[in-house]
Amino acid sequence: MCHHFRVLASAALLMAAPVSFAHGFKVGQLDIEHPYAIASVQGQAVGGVFFKHIANKGDKADRLLSASVASSVAASTEIHIMSTENDVMRMRQIKAIELPAKTTVPMTRGLKKNGYHVMLMGLKTQLKVGDTVPLKLIFQHAGTIEVLVNIEALKPDSALETHKH
Repeated sequence: MCHHFRVLASAALLMAAPVSFAHGFKVGQLDIEHPYAIASVQGQAVGGVFFKHIANKGDKADRLLSASVASSVAASTEIHIMSTENDVMRMRQIKAIELPAKTTVPMTRGLKKNGYHVMLMGLKTQLKVGDTVPLKLIFQHAGTIEVLVNIEALKPDSALETHKH
């Protein structure tokens, strides 16, 4: 009887453990893994949305053409690419992200080369840890999907480098 109680108590503790923030979405042959943004501070004008990756499992290339959020969240969005030159991170807006067939494109924060992300320009609300923001993604072939972006805390090992646009 005591053993059964311990098993039930252990199971209850596991079920009460925090749920992982990892989450994914699928549209057509594309898997969109773990969309997230870093919490902002009051008055911050821009924010970035990242993904663990977008995997194209199909036989046909696709492209991420645009992303958008509600006007109550940000004035506009832009797709950006990052690169690091001489220890200086540079970001620039691009028209689309190429998603070759049978390829996984990482979009995590901190990539030094080809670090793609979606910029939220003119933030109108503070991004708070634990909140979610709907983000509409439009792909050339797979179509449109709305994903939920988790707002997460900045991890100590992911401090931003010097930025230049």
